[in-house]
Amino acid sequence: MTTLLLHGLGADRRQPLDLFGPVLAGGATVIAPDVRGHGASGVTGDPADFDLDRLADDVTREALSRPDGAGDGHPFTVVGISMGAAIALRILLRGLLPIERAVFVRPAFTDEPLPQNLRAFPVIGQLLADLGAVAGEDAFRRTALFERTRVESRLGAAGLLSQFRSTDAAARAVRLVEIPRNRAFDFDAELAAVAGGAHPTRTMVVAAPRDPVHPEAVAERWADSLGADLLRVPARDDGAPAHASAMREAVDGWLDAH
Repeated sequence: MTTLLLHGLGADRRQPLDLFGPVLAGGATVIAPDVRGHGASGVTGDPADFDLDRLADDVTREALSRPDGAGDGHPFTVVGISMGAAIALRILLRGLLPIERAVFVRPAFTDEPLPQNLRAFPVIGQLLADLGAVAGEDAFRRTALFERTRVESRLGAAGLLSQFRSTDAAARAVRLVEIPRNRAFDFDAELAAVAGGAHPTRTMVVAAPRDPVHPEAVAERWADSLGADLLRVPARDDGAPAHASAMREAVDGWLDAH
């Protein structure tokens, strides 16, 4: 089976590869693209190009156009982190790829454009566009958005600051402005259809507490609506290595069992 790994907003393909690559079955084909405006992708585009469905189309084309034929008619396992989870869900809901198993790690997107948990990103994007990385970060540190995040989660706040330090952050600021304005789904009943039909997709959602960008309640909602298994891992602020290890073990165990 081919495994498709999808990274989070502002990250790149190394994020899911570093986290889950060590536990994927030996010899399995792994596709881990850089989403447009991220990593080594040479494509940015206009604001409309950062619609989740357009990103899902990009990922699908890449998966199906591999010269080794790995994406041609074979079933997929897809593992998506945050934004990657939302893209994976769009691929699944639209039937763009034959997906047998889907793992949604710390989902952040809902049926609401720009939910409260994602409101820092357009602010960061605009500061990057207007002030650049250094002055923009300094200005963001003085905002109430940053302070609220810092009080709730030290590592959550550090993750927001890392957006200013990523490669070509100012030139790619549009991704932070536009992507959080997307909805991952239209209504909860839409997700329930994933578990129905003659060939239902097996799904799992990974949640962690005290994560202001990826609220536990969002993960619970995805799991309830999808009829998915819900696995909880320790908070990042209780120890980042333990958090990563627990996520890796949870995904490894679930994939082995399914």
